[in-house]
Amino acid sequence: MPKKKSIVDLSPDARATLEHMLRSGKTGARRLARARLLLKAADGWDDEAIATAVEVGTATVARTRQRFVETGLGALAEASRPGAQRKLTDTQAAYLIAVACTPAPEGQAHWTLRLLADKVVEFGFAPSIARETIRQVLKKTRASPGKKSNGACLR
Repeated sequence: MPKKKSIVDLSPDARATLEHMLRSGKTGARRLARARLLLKAADGWDDEAIATAVEVGTATVARTRQRFVETGLGALAEASRPGAQRKLTDTQAAYLIAVACTPAPEGQAHWTLRLLADKVVEFGFAPSIARETIRQVLKKTRASPGKKSNGACLR
């Protein structure tokens, strides 16, 4: 059984808003693509034809139709895309910096990012962690595990 399509029914004001947006040239490309998509959907085009004309996927057409039915012209706006959750809390990052300020482990000249990443896993802060994450935490404090005086602590 085919999925029921969301019907795009534009009011004269909404159509005028979309057409003005397309003529003005002061709007982002994605927003303009959504505006063109909605105008074509309101004119009765099918999803495949709209996707070809606007150069988007058919899933994008279906999602935008659905969002228009739910939110009206709010469908033109970007949906929020939250980033990945932080690996270390502020307290854990502070502990990591404190460890970086201690003398290097036996047999090592200084702390390396790999050694600090291993320490984070050893302490149970995270099951695994990339060296890049450690580097970014240290960079925020201008700390460098290889320097004698790294700004975060004095040795």
